[in-house]
Amino acid sequence: MPLNPLPRVMIEPVVRAALLEDLGRAGDLTSDAIVPADATATMVLATRQPGVLAGLDVAALAFELIDQRIEVIVAKPDGSPLSAGDVVATVRGPARALLTAERTALNFLCHLSGIATHTATVVEAVRGHKASIVCTRKTTPGLRALEKYAVRAGGGGNHRFGLDDAVLIKDNHIAISGDIRTAIERARAGVGHMVRIEVEVDTLEQLDLALAAGVDAVLLDNMSVAQLTEAVARVNGRAITEASGRVTAQTAPAVAATGVDLISVGWITHSAPILDIGLDYP
Repeated sequence: MPLNPLPRVMIEPVVRAALLEDLGRAGDLTSDAIVPADATATMVLATRQPGVLAGLDVAALAFELIDQRIEVIVAKPDGSPLSAGDVVATVRGPARALLTAERTALNFLCHLSGIATHTATVVEAVRGHKASIVCTRKTTPGLRALEKYAVRAGGGGNHRFGLDDAVLIKDNHIAISGDIRTAIERARAGVGHMVRIEVEVDTLEQLDLALAAGVDAVLLDNMSVAQLTEAVARVNGRAITEASGRVTAQTAPAVAATGVDLISVGWITHSAPILDIGLDYP
């Protein structure tokens, strides 16, 4: 599937807020004092380590919002595999503006590329199986759309984007409503016909109850490989099966081999290390 860029209207408020946070009340004291107002420069965004690129449009917008005269020449699009030393873009324009936007641009680019890179490692680990790797709602507040985009850049998919686009009945919902069937029936009565219903289950007994009540998907939470294999057999195509719970690139192949449809991984958004990318002055 092609990687569609996020609309500017979605990313500009986030980038603008990040720039305002950095500029504070007096702007870039260092660059304004040291760099002549008429100085221009050409610099490159270059990787320090291998990975997968994501967030170049966001970084470019950071430069543009500081000074529209800055030109960003893209060498590699988002989703590209990277080797150490690769130049992903060249930026040129007023030197003060380049230095002022540098850290905000890199913060986004390194963070999102880190998510794409570590997503790609898990995606690669399950290659050959039908299971798809998806992210969760465990995202940085304010950055969800960007982080879920980065997951797509790394070859993964997205679980629900928020509380408003699908029903996911979890253990606390079940406990408060009384039982799985009641929770499912209330959910079905309370949402539109286009909304899918998924139920989180911890045991095979809970799975049987959810299937009997009728659901679109089951989240098989923290089950062993043996339990997952049995769960997939019991579902037998009647619902989408999703495995979840501390899945890593090392454990993902065994989970995928059980035949589940999806494997949800929270750490690829909430804990993925950055990809080291710098702005270099040749």
